[in-house]
Amino acid sequence: MEELVALEAIAHDFSFLRKSPVSRQLSGRHESRMRGRGLTFEELREYFPGDDVRTIDWRVTARTGKPFVRVYDEEKDRPALILVDQRLNMFFGSRRSMKSVAAAEAAALCAWRILNLGDRVGGFVFNDARVDELRPHRSREAVIAFAAAIATQNGELSATSQQERTVGQLDRVLSMASTIARHDHLVIVVSDFDGYSTSTRDMLLRLTATNDVIAILVYDPFLLQLPQSGEIVASGGSSQAELAFGRAPVRSGISEFARTRGRELLAWQQDMGLPMLPISAAEEVAPQLRRLLGQLAWRGRRR
Repeated sequence: MEELVALEAIAHDFSFLRKSPVSRQLSGRHESRMRGRGLTFEELREYFPGDDVRTIDWRVTARTGKPFVRVYDEEKDRPALILVDQRLNMFFGSRRSMKSVAAAEAAALCAWRILNLGDRVGGFVFNDARVDELRPHRSREAVIAFAAAIATQNGELSATSQQERTVGQLDRVLSMASTIARHDHLVIVVSDFDGYSTSTRDMLLRLTATNDVIAILVYDPFLLQLPQSGEIVASGGSSQAELAFGRAPVRSGISEFARTRGRELLAWQQDMGLPMLPISAAEEVAPQLRRLLGQLAWRGRRR
């Protein structure tokens, strides 16, 4: 609980990209492209036949002798769904923390920030065996319940686990999220995207059409900086493999696989307009997330 409260304090200065291009820093209420009786005043203009008489600014009208109306940008609620990967493939870490722990930290930081901005937050926490769904709510209790679900699944991860990997579990969760996030949601996927496929890409593409989607790619740098000697036994449930790093073909094969996979995932950002934020499990999560989200917000303001 103390760590959760600490993450709440750290999350105060994060910001997220929004769909509507504006000149202001992202705030908690999110402007739609519709006009209406919202909370954000935009401009004064002359009255046109058909305008709502309730929008007439009588002081300006009296001063100018012409009817003027106040125009507002309608501000809309943007619920958030955070999808948190706690599958067995996330139970790996060469230093500092497991990928599963880094994903948990990133998800908690995002949840606190979204709540601080005044939006509802919920999500899906999934492993190879089950999916825990928490509907979006606007309360500290909702964030605490969400963090508790992550902690429970994280605590169930074990190197001796016999749980078989479930092919397509990531796609299943994305499909579940799409039934809730039909439009104007913020969807954050926190995963290493192990087992992704063309259907994964297609589902993310459909989500981005009507929602703001951010992918947080959690990785461990070990596969990119392999040792020149030694052996390691890699386990994936009931299957195991021994990797001899003293053999150059083994090292080059693993490194090439990791780099190719990384390039493919990062290419989604350009191909689909999907922000792909790489978070290393070997470093502190909060500074990385703050920097990456800052860059994302800056790009959004320049569009």
